[in-house]
Amino acid sequence: MQLDNRQLNNMQLKPTIIGISEGIHYLVGVTDENENFSALPSLREIEVCHSLSGAKQLLRDHDITIAQLLLQTAYDEMCGLPDSPATVQTINL
Repeated sequence: MQLDNRQLNNMQLKPTIIGISEGIHYLVGVTDENENFSALPSLREIEVCHSLSGAKQLLRDHDITIAQLLLQTAYDEMCGLPDSPATVQTINL
């Protein structure tokens, strides 16, 4: 089952790409209204892409035209500091 942006919005799901600083891959899925990250409804599991362009293309291939890019860092946690808020950007595909 392939859903477009309008259908995902009706389900309160946001197509999401997650990148971790210094990471070598991007996670692609959806975020729900409770900020839970899971697989796109058209896929069985969260996808791992080795580039941002590959992650964007995966979403395009599933008729997604708008997504949120969530960039996170693990450095604060590693240093014992409180988590920094993630950087979130809406991207047009």
